[in-house]
Amino acid sequence: MILELGATAPDFKLPGVDGKTVALADLAEKKALCVIFSCNHCPYVQAYEARMIELQQRFGAQGLQIIAINSNDVAAYAEDSFDAMKVRAKEQGFNFLYLRDEEQSVALSFGAQRTPHIFLFDAARRLAYVGRIDDNYKDAKAVKSHELADAIEDILAGRPVKVAETFAVGCSIKWK
Repeated sequence: MILELGATAPDFKLPGVDGKTVALADLAEKKALCVIFSCNHCPYVQAYEARMIELQQRFGAQGLQIIAINSNDVAAYAEDSFDAMKVRAKEQGFNFLYLRDEEQSVALSFGAQRTPHIFLFDAARRLAYVGRIDDNYKDAKAVKSHELADAIEDILAGRPVKVAETFAVGCSIKWK
């Protein structure tokens, strides 16, 4: 079951590709926390990576932290291994945290179903937006509806999120 709007962010403590372990409590000072269930192999994720980088760059100084979490079963997709994650993060120039959920417990606690699947929390760590990044994964220039960016702007401005839920489009999470 996907987290309901207004729900508190589930706690986590996961290893990152930068060699650091990150816990939810480590990000307490951030005004907005965007958790994106992600992976290396999914073409939807690959199409969105530049936009994820741009969102962190655009809103990071205002208090946003993006966290990408890879929960996929590496037995099914070896290219989603932790070592491969490190390589991809470096090659793509990720400016956000990229964490590994080996046990898949974090994905289960969020109710994540797809890659990418977005969970945006406000400063109180209440779920304010869930769904997709925007309405066109294929072509960033053809996007007409920037739901995630709009939701981030609303949170950082202290406004209620206008569009709080959309349908996440992407690959299914590969469960063990």
